[in-house]
Amino acid sequence: MSDFLSSWSRRRAAVAAEAVAQEQAALEAVDQDNAAATEEKSDAEILQDLGLPDPMTLVQGDDFKAFMSKAVPAHLRKIALRKLWTSNPVLACLDGLNDYDDDYLTGSTGQGVIKTSYQVGKGMLAHLLEVERQKDAVQATEAEVEDQDIVDDDVEVEVLEAEVSAVQPKAQDNEPAPIAPRRMQFQFEDRTA
Repeated sequence: MSDFLSSWSRRRAAVAAEAVAQEQAALEAVDQDNAAATEEKSDAEILQDLGLPDPMTLVQGDDFKAFMSKAVPAHLRKIALRKLWTSNPVLACLDGLNDYDDDYLTGSTGQGVIKTSYQVGKGMLAHLLEVERQKDAVQATEAEVEDQDIVDDDVEVEVLEAEVSAVQPKAQDNEPAPIAPRRMQFQFEDRTA
């Protein structure tokens, strides 16, 4: 039973598709006839046949919807839209806040070959080698400075020890140890009693 119903459904769908195709072909034929007829006529004659005013005479507040119908040729529709944009300052306002106003090509480097230090399979090898060379140079200079500082420190320590021993008298064994600084002590009363 379902095969019988499905065949009728397919038949109905085919008839509907055929009807739509015929209507579209008729509309295309009418459009071609209108296009051929409008090519021979001037803009003034086309506007008179359609009952529309001259789009260049329209001002803000006039009805521009009539120019949006399919019967109006594309070039007259464009003229009417240009006049609409220039007649209304709100529509003609270019405040720069539109996302599509930006020129995203200004940051491009052109269509030529882009030079880079990137190497396939190695990455940014030249850059990494230069960074590594600079690190090695910095470490080498730091090591030289440390070696020089160690030698200078040894000399300074010997000189300081000699100066201190010359200035300070020898400490006596019976001298008392220096007094430790006093610390503050706090006492709290026991209030629980």
